[in-house]
Amino acid sequence: MILILTFSSEQERDKFEYIFQTYKKLMLHKAYGILRDYMLAEDAASEAFIRIYKNLHKIDDPTSNKAIAFIVTIVKNVALTMLQREKNYIFEEFDENLEDDFNLEAQTISALSSEDIYKIVDRLGEDLKGVFLLKYAQDLPHREIGRLLGITENNVTVRLHRAKTKLAALLREEGLV
Repeated sequence: MILILTFSSEQERDKFEYIFQTYKKLMLHKAYGILRDYMLAEDAASEAFIRIYKNLHKIDDPTSNKAIAFIVTIVKNVALTMLQREKNYIFEEFDENLEDDFNLEAQTISALSSEDIYKIVDRLGEDLKGVFLLKYAQDLPHREIGRLLGITENNVTVRLHRAKTKLAALLREEGLV
């Protein structure tokens, strides 16, 4: 999605550019501190900039402590909302009592060589592949994987689900299951 920002004056545009250039690292740092995921932190900062744009009239002096507090509050609220949505999604989608619908051993190991398996797993992408290998190759618990990668345990669960879904699709695509 491309967002085109239109400003009513050059002063307004300059104010927004100043805020963006000056506070983008601070906003990413604050969002990352809450979300513990760089990609989610970038999303939160982007959403916060949209909200700042919509409320630019509330910022008189972008260098003031009041403006900085306003900016930090916006990014903090966006990140907390994202975190809450993620937690709600995980609890709705992943019930601890449900059996895993993708059994790696039964569907792939019996039919494929380890070289074939690693070739397919390598196509998952770095964020999904790392979590997947730590879980299934190293047999680490979600908490330990989260600690190693600097992400929440819930984020580990989401990434594993995405990795298994994508892996199943890749296996079907290759005609291997």
